[in-house]
Amino acid sequence: MSGDVVVVYFSRLGGPMYTHERVTLSVVAETIAQIKGTKFAGLYDNAKNYSGNVFFVPDDTLVVDEASCLGICLPTGLFGAVVPYPFAKTKAITHRLVDPSGDRPEGWSSAFAEMVQDVVLPGYTAFSVDDARTAAARLLSTGPIRIKEPLAAGGAGHTVATTIDEVEAFLEAFPEAAITAHGLVVESNLRDVTTVSIGQITIDDMTIAYHGTQRVATNNAGCRVYGGSALVCVRGGWKALARLPMPGAVRLAAVQAKLYEDAMREYPGFMVSRRNYDVAQGLDGKGRRRSGVLEASWRSGGASTAELAALREFAQDPTLQVVEARAVKLFGRGHEAPRNAVVHYRGDDPDDGPITRYTMVTRKLKRNDADHYARHAAMLETTSAF
Repeated sequence: MSGDVVVVYFSRLGGPMYTHERVTLSVVAETIAQIKGTKFAGLYDNAKNYSGNVFFVPDDTLVVDEASCLGICLPTGLFGAVVPYPFAKTKAITHRLVDPSGDRPEGWSSAFAEMVQDVVLPGYTAFSVDDARTAAARLLSTGPIRIKEPLAAGGAGHTVATTIDEVEAFLEAFPEAAITAHGLVVESNLRDVTTVSIGQITIDDMTIAYHGTQRVATNNAGCRVYGGSALVCVRGGWKALARLPMPGAVRLAAVQAKLYEDAMREYPGFMVSRRNYDVAQGLDGKGRRRSGVLEASWRSGGASTAELAALREFAQDPTLQVVEARAVKLFGRGHEAPRNAVVHYRGDDPDDGPITRYTMVTRKLKRNDADHYARHAAMLETTSAF
């Protein structure tokens, strides 16, 4: 084994994490070390003189200056991504401004927002109370809206409004300084929603891509939150994913996610080795079917243990072409993971309550066994609305 190491790194701008999230981040880093054939060295120590290359697993997307200080100059140096500005790692970049002269942070790319306009839901990003009010008034004419805090994750920080009075009440209670600093996302609200996950990860010279669906769970506080992902992973990148038989709705989501990522060329300095795009599909306020990218996750996320479980299977067996894997979060007591699952956390999180997190590989298919996916996709196609 070389002197190279894999480390966990907590970034300057990273938000608070639950204990089970910290534990899972270390699990991700340990798994990557096993795949790379290197050592997991725990938490990064700036004062330590590492003898070999250091591969970083950050808790959040890094900004260019911080990445440079760590010596990260290529996407092969981390599991995640690097962006040129702090706002670019949030869902704030997804929508255009209400007006070309609207308030915006330094480095804002109107070109990016215009390029992704057709692959996201109708919406706006506002950096002032007045712009947020204008955005809400425009969108309410087509039905209920969803107001989202750009720094929130896991389904938190969302407010649905159906009238301008509800919007005014929200804006009155929400800190104006937070809108100025981080923005506020206002977009059409969908009902009967399915959230499709589209992603791709690269470790060294191995790349896998996937599509999947998210599971919604009720946490210990009674709130509906992210509860895991079931993934269908294929050996290779975006082109390999495009060749995989899949329902029309999923294929549309994959196309939209790829176009969203392509538009990131409008943010020079962007580099990425792990990406996951959430694509919402459902009915808008007028009953029309909509599909659009909600946001990107360019850091280790809830699906990462499943991504890496699949990647490890591909690394161990070069004849595999498709691997299905799932990552699951169960809230409350009395849950038992399946016999063949790998449990990452089971216990009482000090802040999130009792929770069990596990990952399992559910199916492995070799190159000559793609007929299953063709039949499966054809069956699902009959119920696809897109």
